[in-house]
Amino acid sequence: MTLQIMEGSIAIAETVRLCRPQVISAYPITPQTHIVEGLASIVADGRLDAEYICVESEFSALSACIGASAAGSRVYSATTSQGLALMTEVVFNSAGMRLPIVMGIANRAISAPLSIWNDQQDSIMMRDSGWLQLYAEDNQEALDMHILAYKVCEDHDILLPAFVCFDGFILSHVYEPVDIPTQEQVDKFLGEFKPYQKLDVNDPISFGMYATPEYYLEFRYEHDAAVKRAADALRKYGKEFKDVFGRDYSELITTYKLDDAETAIVAMGSICGTVKDAIDEMRKDGKKVGLLSIRCFRPFPSTDIAKALSKVNTVVVLDKNVSLGAKGAVAIEVKEACYGSDVKIYDYILGLGGRDVRKKDIKAIVDLAEKGKGDMFYGLRQEVL
Repeated sequence: MTLQIMEGSIAIAETVRLCRPQVISAYPITPQTHIVEGLASIVADGRLDAEYICVESEFSALSACIGASAAGSRVYSATTSQGLALMTEVVFNSAGMRLPIVMGIANRAISAPLSIWNDQQDSIMMRDSGWLQLYAEDNQEALDMHILAYKVCEDHDILLPAFVCFDGFILSHVYEPVDIPTQEQVDKFLGEFKPYQKLDVNDPISFGMYATPEYYLEFRYEHDAAVKRAADALRKYGKEFKDVFGRDYSELITTYKLDDAETAIVAMGSICGTVKDAIDEMRKDGKKVGLLSIRCFRPFPSTDIAKALSKVNTVVVLDKNVSLGAKGAVAIEVKEACYGSDVKIYDYILGLGGRDVRKKDIKAIVDLAEKGKGDMFYGLRQEVL
């Protein structure tokens, strides 16, 4: 491995190169553009033998990936926000066809109103599409998860597409030290790509055919079962990842100072770094606060979360999304996971449209939760209230 200080998007592009995709199809959109620009340069410079397809929209980008994947190629794309929204039909199609596509998501707010800044509404709105969803805390995790995603998606017992999600601008445009693996390490971990099935004129098959009511339910059942099986595959290959690269991804959640905590903060993505700093300061003030970071949102690790939160009194969920008319999507899932326990769970919608979340905000939210005040949009302008 080589330690380098790199922009997150370029580190991801270099890592995707090491995964040897045979087809890349993408359309530029802020803040994802540097990834596909980087890959275009890599292909043009002869550093990757791949077909780079320039298309007229994000809908076309993922559509081209479907064709390439069905034909037996390892493929990659990346997008964000409105681009992902435009892909919606194809997102569901690709998952239903059980195609092992990996796509980077530089998380960004959804319009309207228009925002180019970060929250996680874009990928969260696709939580029912049948794609696996991984969330990175930093750029090292972002690039590592791309490698891990290919391994899991291409497992013949899984055969699902995956989003690798990382916060737009906060990670995509930030320079951090990252360990870039060697080609030999990635080749050892991934092995040669061997599609389970592919389009072949000598052995004709069909993908995504019409299903009558007698069969559609069974397709959905099998799809759901595969998403659930992916949990064990992530644990298995996450352990193997450590053996090759030295970093452990065998758990779907991670914790920080949670063992003796009375209050637990639940979050995912780059906000977890800020939360850790806030926890260190609260600990100095005598507050027993810990963090549970969700690394994998689909499949949702309900059992792991319920066990990790079984000894705390209060749970603070930080949601950078909102299921309008209900709560934040993470809180809804956490409450279901902990159903029947006595733990008090409070949801805080925050950081939408790139609103800053500082250490003082985390501390204020913990104070609110400990007073029994929660399930709110945190940080609203006073004139709105």
